[in-house]
Amino acid sequence: MSRTRPRSPFRSTALAGTAVIAAAALTGCSGGSGTANADQKGGEGTRPETRISLNLSGKQAKAGEPVRVTLAEGTLKQVTVTDSRGARLAGTVSGDGRTWTSARKAAPGTSYTVEARDAGGGSATAGFTTAAPEKVNKLTLAPGKNTTVGIGQPLSVVFDHPVKNKAEVEKHLRVTTSNNTVGSWGWMQDWSGKDRVDWRPRQYWQPGTKVTLKAELNGVDTGAAGGWFVRDYTTTFTVGGNQVVKVDLDNHRLKLLRDGAEVRDIPMSGGTPGGDKASWRGKTVLMSKEGTINMRSETVGLGDAYDKMVDYSMRLTWSGMYAHAAPWNAAYLGNANRSSGCIGMSDADARWVYEQVRVGDPFEVTGDDAKGTQALNNGYGEWNVSWADWQAKSALR
Repeated sequence: MSRTRPRSPFRSTALAGTAVIAAAALTGCSGGSGTANADQKGGEGTRPETRISLNLSGKQAKAGEPVRVTLAEGTLKQVTVTDSRGARLAGTVSGDGRTWTSARKAAPGTSYTVEARDAGGGSATAGFTTAAPEKVNKLTLAPGKNTTVGIGQPLSVVFDHPVKNKAEVEKHLRVTTSNNTVGSWGWMQDWSGKDRVDWRPRQYWQPGTKVTLKAELNGVDTGAAGGWFVRDYTTTFTVGGNQVVKVDLDNHRLKLLRDGAEVRDIPMSGGTPGGDKASWRGKTVLMSKEGTINMRSETVGLGDAYDKMVDYSMRLTWSGMYAHAAPWNAAYLGNANRSSGCIGMSDADARWVYEQVRVGDPFEVTGDDAKGTQALNNGYGEWNVSWADWQAKSALR
């Protein structure tokens, strides 16, 4: 058995911004002869030093680039890149075995340790730290994690800061479903004025569909004025039963359909036609069940028309259109549209609807007694856009 020569210390030298690391390869048993390999001078058998180079180095390395580890000679066997929190970057080795490239990009303000081994047993270790971001972007996801929602609920992502690099961000938003649902992302400006992107299926969700969004954004630059993402996000939800609320403004009726069958037909009164108090028409989505709330007309641009505590409030738009109890409008329920834009019902009927519906259920509002179709960003108005037009809103089309 041959003696192994002590491993030489690693050497690290910066060459034109690239880290170069060398380590002595270990010798092993020679083909059963029991003697050491000999070099040309007749000394103990050794291999040349293993040398690798990194495309990133130092304490202010550029974020937003894949990590590349290149071997000067031989073949890479294994490369491990670990950040300061213990997370690893996955990667692949090139066909010639000389270069390893990470699948994801280096995140800003993060320290990384690189460990590389070659096929001959040599190894090297290096480290670098990326520059801290000047600005960090964050996001808000809907629906909430592990929720059950209606068949009309889209995935919705609202960003804290502007997103200039929309295509780059969209590439890192990965949606998977339990039944391979076809869908698409669409960009818009949220009602709040912030950038927003929603994912909706071609048609309403199939009941029972399980949906997962993995927003693998750590290390993605959103562009000028937006900043960097410094973490990943994820949310999961399940689609509940097939339930649709149909609101007929002209006939003053609200119907709840379950699996296509009518469950109940309720008299209602919509918004007063002919002005700002009229209701919106179109396919909207129940955004939230808010219970008893104080509704004030000045918050929706209607002066001092009303200031009421309203029961069984179900939000349909950001602009203030709700379905709710309206006992003060009893004379008009089923007869005329005389509200300030909302869908009013009796206390008993509103309570029943409130108990039956879930967030994400579609409310399909039809009729001529409307002030127009709900805007795309006024709540979830994407179901009023054709599938072709919706697909065109993707940054990757």
